[in-house]
Amino acid sequence: MTAPEFTSIVERMAPTLRPAAYNLTRDSDDAKDLVQETLLKAFVNRDRFKAGTNLKAWLYTIMRNTFINHYNKVTKRSSSVDTNDYIQTHPADDRMIAVNGASGEFALKDIYAAIDHLPEELRTPFMMYYVGYKYLEIAEKLKLPIGTVKNRIHLARKELKQELKGYDYAD
Repeated sequence: MTAPEFTSIVERMAPTLRPAAYNLTRDSDDAKDLVQETLLKAFVNRDRFKAGTNLKAWLYTIMRNTFINHYNKVTKRSSSVDTNDYIQTHPADDRMIAVNGASGEFALKDIYAAIDHLPEELRTPFMMYYVGYKYLEIAEKLKLPIGTVKNRIHLARKELKQELKGYDYAD
C-alpha cells in the first residue's frame, strides 16, 4: 500500500475512532487529543502495518496502548504528590532560586506573597494545577464542576498577573 493510499484510508477511519477514544477518556478534549496522537503514531509507523490485516483493529490497538501509557504516566505523577504539599509550604530548595540571587529572591518573595493574597477558593485549585494536577483531577478532589475549576484557575492567573504586573513576563 502506498503512502497516499494509507493516508486516505486512515483519514476516513478517524471519525470511527472518536467514540472509542471518548469511552476511554470520558472527556471530549482528551478524546480528540487521543485520536490525534493515534493518527500521528499510525502515520509515523506506517511501515509496521502489514497489508491484508485489519487496519481498524491496528488503529484501535495503537489508541488503547497510547491511552494506557498516558494513564500510567499520569498515575505515577499523581501518586507521588501529597495533596497537602501543594498549599502548606513553598519550595525552599536553593535550586529553585534564580541565578541572580538578589533580584530572584525579591521576585520569589513577591510571587509567594501574591499567591498568599489569593482567596482560598482560587489559591487551592491554582496550586493544584501548578503542581501538575489536571482539571478533571482537581474537580474530583475538590468536588467542584470542571467549569468552576477552570474559571477559578483563570481568575487566579488574572489576579496574579495584575499583582505582579511590574515584572516582565511572557504571556
